[in-house]
Amino acid sequence: MKKLFFSLFILLATQLTGCSQEPVWNVEINKEPVFSNGKESNFEIMVMEDGAAVKDLQISAEFAMASMDHGSINVELEEISDGVYSGSAIFSMAGEWEAVFTLEKDGFKQEKVINLNVKKAEGVASLNGEWITDEDLEFYQFINKLHIEINRETDREKYTGEKLDEALAYWDNQEKLNQDKNQLLTQIIRLRVMAMLGQEKGHKVTDEEVNGAIEKVRAQYSSSDAAKRLIAQFGEEKFWSIQQQQYARIVLTQKVQNDLIEKIKKENPKAGEQEVLFTAEKEYEELLVSQVNSLKIKIM
Repeated sequence: MKKLFFSLFILLATQLTGCSQEPVWNVEINKEPVFSNGKESNFEIMVMEDGAAVKDLQISAEFAMASMDHGSINVELEEISDGVYSGSAIFSMAGEWEAVFTLEKDGFKQEKVINLNVKKAEGVASLNGEWITDEDLEFYQFINKLHIEINRETDREKYTGEKLDEALAYWDNQEKLNQDKNQLLTQIIRLRVMAMLGQEKGHKVTDEEVNGAIEKVRAQYSSSDAAKRLIAQFGEEKFWSIQQQQYARIVLTQKVQNDLIEKIKKENPKAGEQEVLFTAEKEYEELLVSQVNSLKIKIM
């Protein structure tokens, strides 16, 4: 009898030990989706348990409008880093949406309901909440075209025959590359990110500094018939108004570059000018990558 009782006790203890306690998963929105006229919007969630990221979950989401019947959107999420899961969906309109996230792992299954305010996208990307618009892309495309045409004009005066053909073919290729929106977006982000860093470092830009920089570029453009023609087509007042904003950022980035040059000169007093500039350029790119990773960037 004692032996039977002991065996039953062991069996019961084993069963109790084998019963795992159900985990408590907490879901937070890392990156909110937006409405963008038939375009997919990326979103991210973070899943935590007791302050630690929960890895290797299988997660699906079902989105539906809170007060209207526009059907539902079903999305499978992918883990992009520890505890961070990403998905994309096309939202039919801005407004209040309800998201039901289904999380599964090791035989456990939980549902989490989160209410979202899906806002209308104000541009093609945002940088710490500052939108980059289609108009910004168009202006950068125009500036690139402007410089391509200036270089074409210069090469026509400088070369003849086969060398001219090679030069013009190169600028034709650059014009094709100028149609790439991702390249244009990268240009914009690079400038804005480093201008923000300049502000963080306490740098300020005066009207005198901006106007001085613009006068230099005015002189360059005024010596080119191609530049004068294109600026006139774009609208001179509009062009120089946008350039005023651009050069405020450019001057800030120049101050960041100058900080790096001065730092390198102090650290390497015997370094030549080319070595200083090369090292400064390398450190500038490293600083750019670090700054990009520290900011909240959304690509629509």
